[in-house]
Amino acid sequence: MKNKNRSFKQGLLALMVLVGLTTASCNKEVEQIADNPVAQPTGQTLNKVLEGNPNDALFLELVKRAGLLSMISDSNKTYTLFVPENNGIKAVINALSQGQVPLDAPDAVFVQFINTIITPEMATGIIQYHIVPQAIRAASIPSGFPNFSYPSTLNPAPQLSSLARLNTYLSTRNGAWFNNVPITGVDQSAYNGIIHHLATVAMPPQRSLWDRISADNELTYLKAAILRADSGAVANQSLQYYLSNFGAEFTVFAPVDTSFRKTLTGLIAQTLIAVDTPINVAIQMATALASTPDVFNNPLLFSALTAQTVKGVVVYHVLGKKAFTNNFLTTEETIPTLLNGVVPTHGGLKIKATYTNGVPFPISVSVKDVYNMSPDANIIMGRPLTPEPAGKSDQNYFNGILHKIDQVLLPL
Repeated sequence: MKNKNRSFKQGLLALMVLVGLTTASCNKEVEQIADNPVAQPTGQTLNKVLEGNPNDALFLELVKRAGLLSMISDSNKTYTLFVPENNGIKAVINALSQGQVPLDAPDAVFVQFINTIITPEMATGIIQYHIVPQAIRAASIPSGFPNFSYPSTLNPAPQLSSLARLNTYLSTRNGAWFNNVPITGVDQSAYNGIIHHLATVAMPPQRSLWDRISADNELTYLKAAILRADSGAVANQSLQYYLSNFGAEFTVFAPVDTSFRKTLTGLIAQTLIAVDTPINVAIQMATALASTPDVFNNPLLFSALTAQTVKGVVVYHVLGKKAFTNNFLTTEETIPTLLNGVVPTHGGLKIKATYTNGVPFPISVSVKDVYNMSPDANIIMGRPLTPEPAGKSDQNYFNGILHKIDQVLLPL
């Protein structure tokens, strides 16, 4: 069983790495959920409804590969299926095969790939993540912030609890979304549930926020800042602990290393100038001190970069909820951060998303501190839906979302 679990994780991670090209076929206009007609129940179970729609054929093949056909054909259970359309699955397979399976290949070629290359464990993880164990019609999906979380049928840690489930996130803000994947059709009824259609596959998260932060060569300063903030903290109350464990849900705006170096150089230089250090000397000294993440461990700077001060800066970059870029308003809104847990009156962050005609995904998201103490930050937007390690925005982990940003935000 351990080997099977390892195979699932390694295979699915490989799929996630290669699936970043899928959006090439998915940039169609997002259907507005509230305006879709609700189909009348057909009297058929979910598996039969899938069989009757040629555009669901590849999803049905994944269901069979996962051995879950009996699950969705059970008339005594109720499910909602979020079904990626054939073209979305073809784009995933095209990426996974590194182009060896072209997008215009016959359907039989894609079916063969599913049945020979995609392991049953991989298929199980994908399918279970696209199934919610209750009937959810489009009208019940809210447009508020944050997006609405529903548990999927995928248990990422059955050895810890039979009740553990990975959440999915539904929203009708700025369109219609399953996580950050556009919903393209809604409310196809079945005897034992509902089917909504997706532009492509939403990959289930595989690891923690801390796993990404601690391994990313663009986030070495953020890693060092978190460790400095945890100095003297009880292990199970540290930032590293919360960023590592299943159960919590955060959004981390992660400043990249270049932004940390720039901010720290400026702050250190200001401090040196304030004690009458010549400007050119102060800049030279500050540049050297801030040149590596070890700046947070430099005893000469402990009085300025105290654990409490650094922790305040770090938690100002963290929301206590999962938020994809498509969940932010197109008008500036103020959102509290984890800093508000200590300073309830703090102003939080001002966040705004920008869209352009014909593209369902936001083209930019600005993140500002409310006191104008630091330059405005922007989420570093890459190709939509690009997963780790290449992705920079909307990186989905089992305990949160990570967006890389181009500035450090200062709380005061």
